Amino acid sequence: MSKTDSPSVFRLGTRGSALALWQANWTQTTLEASLDGTRIDIVRIKTTGDRIQDVPLAEVGGKGLFTKELDQALFDDRIDMAVHSLKDLPFELPEGIVLSAIGEREDPRDALVSDHRSLADMPEGARIGTSSLRRGSQLRARFPGLDVVMLRGNVDTRLRKLDEGEFDGIILAAAGLKRLGFGDRITELIAPDVMLPAIGQGALAFVCREADASARDALQVVNHPDTHSAVTSERALMASLEGSCQVPVAGYAQVEDGTIRLRGLIAALDGSRIVADQISGSTEDAASLGTELGVRLRAAGGDAILKEIGH
Repeated sequence: MSKTDSPSVFRLGTRGSALALWQANWTQTTLEASLDGTRIDIVRIKTTGDRIQDVPLAEVGGKGLFTKELDQALFDDRIDMAVHSLKDLPFELPEGIVLSAIGEREDPRDALVSDHRSLADMPEGARIGTSSLRRGSQLRARFPGLDVVMLRGNVDTRLRKLDEGEFDGIILAAAGLKRLGFGDRITELIAPDVMLPAIGQGALAFVCREADASARDALQVVNHPDTHSAVTSERALMASLEGSCQVPVAGYAQVEDGTIRLRGLIAALDGSRIVADQISGSTEDAASLGTELGVRLRAAGGDAILKEIGH
């Protein structure tokens, strides 16, 4: 795309956290380098999720708390596009807003930060901080002797609380730690077989108004086809399971030579039951594979878990 067939300026909306600003700055640099004559102006927007830090997201409305103000800014024509951590993006977007592009995935795994070498090394009763029901349920299932404690806040806030001795270890997304330069703090990269990642974890989501062809075209610069296929299957799984912050659902797809391998999981909140399965197929069938795996998980006992949780 050249300057002649795109606006000279796009307004990019973002949250104000350090990680969100890293994502916005990366997007700005990449788009400006790729689109001749185009300028990207970063617009910071405070979200409800940023303001409420002392309550689990599951109790106050879920992941939409990190996106609805940015959605409104798009509707109000205060911004032209927005960048999110894809795992924060609800599976159902407001009418008129589209997921236009998905950026290349960083490390999708969860990471332990601790003075102990690994989760298996943790002493009985060790306090592990996480804000995620998905992480908490898998921790309780595999390491029942650990004390899983709610921990919210930005990456630097969580690391500070660990350093002040409030926790023996905390679980964070490896991608966020690496992007912010905290990769050396990682004690253990947790294998997906031990803790299946969140849907979309490590990938970036770029949204814009559906009617804004210029923004949609510009964002194709940052779209990564294999990641797009993988996340499409994961989000179809999430939609099939009606996944949200209130449900411990995990999904992780890998793409190789046009083939997707998708793993999915539903867990009881206390970790007493986990239903897991996987499916493989062509990237052309990404969405239908996710839907089919969701049907399988429900039939294998996931429905009973969802009903207990209230879904």
